[in-house]
Amino acid sequence: MDPRNVRPGELETWAAGRGCDAGVARKLLSTVFQRGVLDPSRWMAESQIPRRLAEAVSPLPLPRLTLDASVVSPGDGFQKLRFRTSEGLALETVLIPLHKPGAVSLCLSSQVGCAMGCTFCATARMTSRRNLQAWEIIDQFLQAREIVRGQGRRVTGAVFMGMGEPFLNYDHVLTAADLLRCSSAGSIGAKAITISTVGLVPEIDRYTREGHRYRLAISLGAATDAKRRELVPVASRWPVAEVVAAARRFALARRCRVTLAYVCIAGVNVGEDDAQALGVLIGDTPVRVDLIEVTDPSGRYAPPTTAELQAFRDALTRHVGQPIVRRYSGGKDIQAACGTLAGVG
Repeated sequence: MDPRNVRPGELETWAAGRGCDAGVARKLLSTVFQRGVLDPSRWMAESQIPRRLAEAVSPLPLPRLTLDASVVSPGDGFQKLRFRTSEGLALETVLIPLHKPGAVSLCLSSQVGCAMGCTFCATARMTSRRNLQAWEIIDQFLQAREIVRGQGRRVTGAVFMGMGEPFLNYDHVLTAADLLRCSSAGSIGAKAITISTVGLVPEIDRYTREGHRYRLAISLGAATDAKRRELVPVASRWPVAEVVAAARRFALARRCRVTLAYVCIAGVNVGEDDAQALGVLIGDTPVRVDLIEVTDPSGRYAPPTTAELQAFRDALTRHVGQPIVRRYSGGKDIQAACGTLAGVG
């Protein structure tokens, strides 16, 4: 049993089965997460973790991802880390500097590659694909946080927006999120954790039923089924109206706004008709629309011009009547921007 691979409550149950109370389980989490001690042989001496508990942890030693590349954008300070799994597969994590001085949010990957096939996304073109275990997601956090601390900064948030579709790896992603939120582990506030999806309706509804307090973001791509099928192939499984209906159920249940991430592509989905269709689609569903300019190294898609984007934003203001935000997608020069993670560079 790897303490990075189970939810805090499950760890407490496991510890209780070995004669240890919840306080010992919390101390174990604190040792691993807050002090960064991953060698069980040190737990007994340094944290007074009972031998019977330390020796029951497996595998030994606790595995780590291998960090084999780190690059910082000279333009905006975004930093990209490339890790390797035990079988040599590449995955990437992005360190996002926030407006508050010294604060950093981590963009975490939940899969190697992605099966969703979004046509504007480099991750979808990766040939190797698999789910990451919770510990592999958590190890991204632990290693990135160590780097951030060495820079005199601190991690204040996490977004599951890196490689992969988080809801295709639902249990491991939610386990990782619960560990990040736990006060004895990652100690990140629930509202500072965002889980993104391209719109898997059954999983959105499961997420709502289970009562998770993390933020939800849905990558919409377009407001009509015809256009969305061209950009986000998964759209053929659920009409866009069903996706927004699921978003509405979540928003009303949690009394919050759902973020609708909208990748803006010149000449494709940023016209007056697109804004009008989006307004009809959203209605009075509590949302925030994040406009993200496409970054496509292949050259197939181009971002809107400044004038085109402003005209689209003005049209959205007229038709949508909800908060419209232009989200900065940084690290373009190091392939760290949205849709560019591919394990290279």
